[in-house]
Amino acid sequence: MSSEDSSEDFSDWVGRSEDVRDVIAPMRVAELNATIDRDDGFPVRGDALPALYHWMFGAFLGLAKTSDLGPDGHPRRGLFLPPIRLPRRMWAASDVTFHGPLSVGDEISRHAVIEKIEDKAGRSGRLTFVTVRHDYSGAAGLALTDRQTIVYREAPADSERGREPPTKPAPADAAFSRRLVPDVAMLFRYSALIFNAHRIHFDQPFVTVEEGYPGLVVHGPLIATLLADLLRRERPNADIARIRFRAAVPLFAAREMTVAGRETDTGFRLWAANDAGGFAAEADIETRR
Repeated sequence: MSSEDSSEDFSDWVGRSEDVRDVIAPMRVAELNATIDRDDGFPVRGDALPALYHWMFGAFLGLAKTSDLGPDGHPRRGLFLPPIRLPRRMWAASDVTFHGPLSVGDEISRHAVIEKIEDKAGRSGRLTFVTVRHDYSGAAGLALTDRQTIVYREAPADSERGREPPTKPAPADAAFSRRLVPDVAMLFRYSALIFNAHRIHFDQPFVTVEEGYPGLVVHGPLIATLLADLLRRERPNADIARIRFRAAVPLFAAREMTVAGRETDTGFRLWAANDAGGFAAEADIETRR
């Protein structure tokens, strides 16, 4: 069997689950605020947890020991997630529904379960998608549900190594926007906050030589967090009911990116663009009226 064969049957992995407990610590909220250049003052017990900050809590990526990390820095395959052999692994999407509030100081629990594993064929070759549902609960019960999609891909062809994937132009009808440069320091801080040792975010030789990207890759969850933060800056009173985020192409460190958005009939549409104006990611946000 090829090291890139994804035809194995992983149906036995569907339904596997794990449970973790945590406390929403004010210092970590303050650290993420600093990482994305917010000046909100130090959070205190009872402050509402901003949208998508939950990824810092409940061991979102697992609590694997260092000796249980794989060559790419992720927890070794075959622990909680199935041992899929395709070498490149990326966070592709999240669908987050907010049922109730989470607040600084809350004791929370996270229940994760593998819901679906699918093989598909794409322009870049064979793909395997794994959907994991994360339910976060506090003292009042279920607070949010986050369905995360992880994609496993083949190694790039030699002709594609070091090249950026093609993309379409970003929308031109933004009502508000922000430009920023996610530098190596921002990526390092964010990796630490979500306990993410994936080497594509901090190891330049690994990401360029082993995985064939042109530079350090900006975390998908960080892009989503920057989009949600843009809405918080522009519409601070928006009551978010649901965020559906999808990554299209990678963004790379030390290069300017733009986050932008506009209102829709149900809330807001937000997107991220690279320094050439190419569409990189999007978030559809439903709000309560």
